[in-house]
Amino acid sequence: DGLTRPNMSDTERKRPNILITGTPGVGKTATASLIAEQIGFRHVNVGDLIKQHKCYDGRDEDLDTHILDEDKLLDLMETMFQECADENKGIVADYHSSELFPERWFDLILVLRARTEVLFDRLSQRGYGEKKRDENLEAEIMQVCLDEAKESYDKEIVVEVHSNTIEEMESNVDRCKIWVEQWIKDNA
Repeated sequence: DGLTRPNMSDTERKRPNILITGTPGVGKTATASLIAEQIGFRHVNVGDLIKQHKCYDGRDEDLDTHILDEDKLLDLMETMFQECADENKGIVADYHSSELFPERWFDLILVLRARTEVLFDRLSQRGYGEKKRDENLEAEIMQVCLDEAKESYDKEIVVEVHSNTIEEMESNVDRCKIWVEQWIKDNA
């Protein structure tokens, strides 16, 4: 709920939390881990967390993916966010979906985008089947992740950036570092 978010970030947290989102293959995990490493934040790969703690309710064989147990995941993450706040540490989380997380958790939503030919190659290298690859390419073309982020969070904190090359990734990391430094000045 948008009314409590500013108070929580101002009073409880001294470091911002960032969500890196986008279609599978756009570079979320690589970008998030670089940002977290360079600014001393905790990187949370939500997909890995789901697997490690078995946060799923069965499997969708047609899409070749697990069915997420959102309650189990959110309870687990809530504890992590509180621990990091207590340790005066920010979080950089990455996941392909943004709508399931409470709005109060994040201060910046970075939506990574990639050209379809770049994404096609990355997903093919991962061994994605044709159906799964095509669905992800369509999601990127239709900007599903960007629209979801804009519908789920205050538009001022949702930033769309390109992630086609190493140079663009490095630029995104640098921009994020500058943003974090400014957030800390404004909120410390």
